[in-house]
Amino acid sequence: MKNVDALIIGSSASGFTAAITARRHYPDATLAVIRQEEKTLIPCGIPYIFGTLGSPDKNLMPDPVLAKNDVDLIVDRVTGIDRQARTVLTSQGQSIGYGKLIVATGSVPLVPPIPGVDKENVFSIKKDVAYLAHLLEVLKGSRDVVIIGGGFIGLEMADECRKLGDLNISVVEMLPHCLFAVFDEGLCVQAEEELTKVGIRVWASHRAEALLGNGKVEHVELDNGERLRADAVILGIGVRPNTELAQNAGLEIGPTGAIAVDRHMLTSDPNIFAAGDCAEKVDFFTGKPAAVWLASVAAAEARIAAANLFEIRRGHKGSISVFSTKIGDLACGLAGIGEKSAREAGIAYVVGESEATDRHPGSLPGARVLRVKLIFRKYSEILIGGQACGGDTVGEMANLIATMIQAEMNADQIATFQMGTHPLLTASPVSYPLVNAAELALSRMQPS
Repeated sequence: MKNVDALIIGSSASGFTAAITARRHYPDATLAVIRQEEKTLIPCGIPYIFGTLGSPDKNLMPDPVLAKNDVDLIVDRVTGIDRQARTVLTSQGQSIGYGKLIVATGSVPLVPPIPGVDKENVFSIKKDVAYLAHLLEVLKGSRDVVIIGGGFIGLEMADECRKLGDLNISVVEMLPHCLFAVFDEGLCVQAEEELTKVGIRVWASHRAEALLGNGKVEHVELDNGERLRADAVILGIGVRPNTELAQNAGLEIGPTGAIAVDRHMLTSDPNIFAAGDCAEKVDFFTGKPAAVWLASVAAAEARIAAANLFEIRRGHKGSISVFSTKIGDLACGLAGIGEKSAREAGIAYVVGESEATDRHPGSLPGARVLRVKLIFRKYSEILIGGQACGGDTVGEMANLIATMIQAEMNADQIATFQMGTHPLLTASPVSYPLVNAAELALSRMQPS
């Protein structure tokens, strides 16, 4: 029987990060990663397989990094965890002993109970190289493609599919707008306008009622009775935590269906940690369980779990949720909570909005209008959320807003924070949108 000091189940964003972090914190420990796939996909890169990259093999986790860090990689499927003996059993008959265990089994796609969902050429977004390679071949031979789900994954898939050629692409979203689960309405409308501009049809406030066809999907029937032609259907409605292994081992499951963990990512077993999509999230603002499935969150949790393996060194303050995406030429980003979420949580808030070109002067090549919206608690003036849209600088703008939220900066601190600017890289220091949005929010907080 093989024995290791620490064993990690899974090698996607959380498992891979956990392995590297564990090596940095515990240089003398024996470490191993076990997974059932020969190759592991980079989760956030999956949509780009179908357009920009052109192949699943161009979107793989860099396995040689594990060997470079003296982490043993075992390709086998874990079938059970014996908590008392501290061993895992595998489909190939192996028994692997562990001192500490990190469960990083991720998530699996949600498949809605729509009649006809089992027809040929109906796909979910599985993290499986062969499966996605087959989907790519089907798309190359298709004319009409329908994507069910207008969240990040659905819109990114739609935008990438259009790069395959002359496809008719439709997105069906049951909410009033695409991206409405995370962004405020104004930004959602901008994203939908960009979709329309690049030739993608949006069916918001509509539900897919049935997938029709003789064995192979041919149409998607909507709740208004309209039928959309479909040579292929992609289900992009989200994921659920992959907790079957944990449940069978008797680990406690939290209210969102994920593995219950404390602030150190420790499960109900003192020798088992969990991180990533399979682990319960706690909201940064409310302390309540939250359904957040992001690779960035998974990696952050993995760094906490791995650092705490043999000694508690880090704690989790809660998930902020930092999103960014790009549709056509429009990038959108968010950190924290939006107006809609603030209202639902009963938080008194003030908004500051500003826009400027992300180069100065704005006549420089590549300059784009950068719009920023910041949300502050009304009385403490502490930043709780921000949204941005514009060019490619938006991704790092969302990260900067997230940093300010974690530091609990208030409007005055943001209005006076010292930033570096350069004509080719940033907005002008005179019109820097973060600063001006904070200033405008401050003016609205002053007593009238």
